[in-house]
Amino acid sequence: MSQNAKGALLALLAFAVYATGDVAVKVLGGVYSPIQVIFFSGLFSFPLAMFMIMRDPQPGTLLPAHPWWTVFRTLATLITGFSAFYAFSVLPLAQTYTILFASPLLITVLAIPLLGEKVRLRRGLAVLVGLAGVLVVLRPGQADLSLGHIAALVAAFGGSFASVIVRKIGADERPIVLMLYPMAANFVVMGALLPLVYLPMPIEHIGLLALLATFGTAGGLIIIAAYKAGEAVIVAPMQYSQILWATFYGYLFFEESMNWNTSVGAGIIIASGLYIVLRESGGTASRNTPVLRTRSRPETGTNMRISPFLKIRLGRKTTE
Repeated sequence: MSQNAKGALLALLAFAVYATGDVAVKVLGGVYSPIQVIFFSGLFSFPLAMFMIMRDPQPGTLLPAHPWWTVFRTLATLITGFSAFYAFSVLPLAQTYTILFASPLLITVLAIPLLGEKVRLRRGLAVLVGLAGVLVVLRPGQADLSLGHIAALVAAFGGSFASVIVRKIGADERPIVLMLYPMAANFVVMGALLPLVYLPMPIEHIGLLALLATFGTAGGLIIIAAYKAGEAVIVAPMQYSQILWATFYGYLFFEESMNWNTSVGAGIIIASGLYIVLRESGGTASRNTPVLRTRSRPETGTNMRISPFLKIRLGRKTTE
């Protein structure tokens, strides 16, 4: 088996694990506030963070080299986690994923003011087509725009903003710093708000929280292995396989079905995202960029996964 084939298979496994964890997010979101679930999910993730700190061979302190950008990224991660969790709780899984798939398009747009990148005609058209796909899903004027849809859009934008900041400061920051500050902020902020929304949890729901943290950790480790094995241009598009798992799990556990608008919109968004990924692959992304060893999870804010599309962009200064 070739290294690229191995990377693709590992990525498919990682995104299957992530999608399975999102079933737990949806189940818990039907009962508890996002504040409570994000807090306890983060709490279960702290032992892994401590283990990573102890094993991190890179010298330096835990003070950020770019404190203000770290603050902005931490705030974006907080907002993204809360918004994404709410979206998963109230929207069909496939529809939530479809809106979140707009992230590589938004990363391309945000890279213009934040990184000074230039987006030329063909890539600009791909972004516009992809954003049109989002409108197909939302159907403005034909269907009511719910809080869940707004939350998914906020999560897509916030996750993209946080990812572009990683691109901006990632070369100077230790991976553990990029991971630890958002995790600590989630713990402090959600912990402060927890008394307002807390509901006692039976043992089976505590088990689901532990499962959510475990799946997030396992998915992160597998996707790291995937990027070590294969090229980013092969691994990154595997993220779109989540739409298949979302459709399957939505039907199996929640009696959901993908409507025509979501199917067409997902196809448009995925096609334009793939085009951007293939265009980016013409660049020279470093396989050794330190930030790539840490993955954050913009969908729920509880795990460690950076958008795989950022892997391709980290080594680029301009876009075509």
